[in-house]
Amino acid sequence: MSKKVADVLWEMLAKAGVKRCYGIVGDALNPVVDALRRNGAIELVPVRNEEYGVFAAVAEAYFTGNPVVVCGTAGPGVVHLFNGLMDARKEGAPIIAIAGDVESSIIDTSALEELNPYKFFEAASLYTARLVNPEQARAVISTAILTAVVEKGPTVLAIPGDVASADAPDQPTDFTIAAPAVVRPSDTDFEKLVRMIDEAKTVAIFGGDGCREGRDEVVELACKLKAPVGYAFRGKQWLEHDNPNAVGMTGLIGYGGAYNAIHEADLLLMLGTDFPFSEFLPGASVKKVQIDKNPKHIGRRTALNLGLVGDIKSTVSALLPAVKEKTDGEFLARQLAHTESFHQLLQHYVKKGPTIKPIRPEFLAATLSELAADDAMFFADTGTACIWLARHIYGGKNRRLFGSFSWASMANAAPNAFGCALAYPGRQCIALCGDGGFTMLGMGDLLTQIERRTPVVQVILNNEKFDFVHIEQQEAGFVPFGVEFKNPNFAKVAEAMGAKGIRIEEPEDVRKGLAEALAYKDGPVVVDAVVDPMALAMPSHSPLHTVKGFTLSFAKQVLSGRLDTVIKEIERNVGIV
Repeated sequence: MSKKVADVLWEMLAKAGVKRCYGIVGDALNPVVDALRRNGAIELVPVRNEEYGVFAAVAEAYFTGNPVVVCGTAGPGVVHLFNGLMDARKEGAPIIAIAGDVESSIIDTSALEELNPYKFFEAASLYTARLVNPEQARAVISTAILTAVVEKGPTVLAIPGDVASADAPDQPTDFTIAAPAVVRPSDTDFEKLVRMIDEAKTVAIFGGDGCREGRDEVVELACKLKAPVGYAFRGKQWLEHDNPNAVGMTGLIGYGGAYNAIHEADLLLMLGTDFPFSEFLPGASVKKVQIDKNPKHIGRRTALNLGLVGDIKSTVSALLPAVKEKTDGEFLARQLAHTESFHQLLQHYVKKGPTIKPIRPEFLAATLSELAADDAMFFADTGTACIWLARHIYGGKNRRLFGSFSWASMANAAPNAFGCALAYPGRQCIALCGDGGFTMLGMGDLLTQIERRTPVVQVILNNEKFDFVHIEQQEAGFVPFGVEFKNPNFAKVAEAMGAKGIRIEEPEDVRKGLAEALAYKDGPVVVDAVVDPMALAMPSHSPLHTVKGFTLSFAKQVLSGRLDTVIKEIERNVGIV
């Protein structure tokens, strides 16, 4: 019996290292899914919502480095893939989407569920192909695989059912995935960089996810230059732990001495970061060098004195023997002292947490960090969960931290954790969920976790509002509006669905409840933590417009009859400013 096009598809995907396919099957996908059944080498993970499946795939692909497949049937199913594919593109995860398509004979006739994949996926996909002839199969499948793996991002294959079930041409299906290239700046630029470093009295480093493979080299360079090391959110998990020069993050969720360090240095080295908040980066008073393997990142956030294309590991490795060691550690000591001072401030509600009700989220997150395993994997929903992850969940050599940090989608944490629980059986996978995000996407596919008895720990920050939006509205000077809602008892809902549910309302129960959740291995856990809805988190540096916005918002709230709310918010946040 001859191979079908769909057989060739899964054969090539298995050779590329694909282990799982997340999605929902449907009519246009039936020939593709039947071939997946026959193949047997790749696991199908059916989900309740295709978006949930893509977020699970993104986390798995990002950490393993292996391509992961997602699928959705024609039209509505394909549309649900889009948000997760955007996340894959922003986070750099090798995802291959198999999109069901209408039969080839009715393409471009506005058929039921027809969608033009080229137009629809233009923003989300690095490569989109419509497989309308079996002769295309080997070329477009291999291109989709290689693009996803080498360029670290999503690709899309739209396949009509009649083409998927057609006989495949007799062609070899072997292909080669090249190892990542070593990219270094030119000798002329490199020599200029060395001169700039040697001539600078003080140097600061600001790193991002591009430091992932060159983490040890960056820390060694920082020690040689007596340079404080700040980091973007995506750089935290690589540059914070075991780093004597770490000075925290900048930005609105920033902490520590990072802001001061990068603004007070003579020279700032921006390594592997595309930090998007330009207002927190220094101006012309600081010389700036950016090194990144992606040329599109160079200089688009701030004006530079030197921009270099190169991967961080090889470039910094070459720098280490070339630059002179600096001997004056006063600048570094000052930034470390500032970082320690802010750290003590961060401990205000951690130390007082056992006696404060409603539960302070700082206390909850810090306790979770303390109790979790050394190789735990943490995932945060977009919103205030990111603040507590950034400030109170501490990384380590084997700990991992992840979220929709560049795309900032809601509801990513629970599916992210689910995907990594499948990829890394035995490791604690902990989702720090907003109550809005969990009810948006996490609750439905809790059933998927239950069916598979996947031990994901979901800690829900139950404050009955879109908390980060509430803060943003205040920052902008608005009276908070449209951000509050009512929640069920999530623990009881989880128990009714078949998961383990734990509700924590009293601060003295926080440690016991979290320890119980982390110890449970027989399936998913939902921890319903009722936290203070008025908790705020001020950055280590607040731009003038932020301070003015909060002042204006408080004034408007007082004038609109919300004086009691303003007083409560101030009372409950004494010690964070």
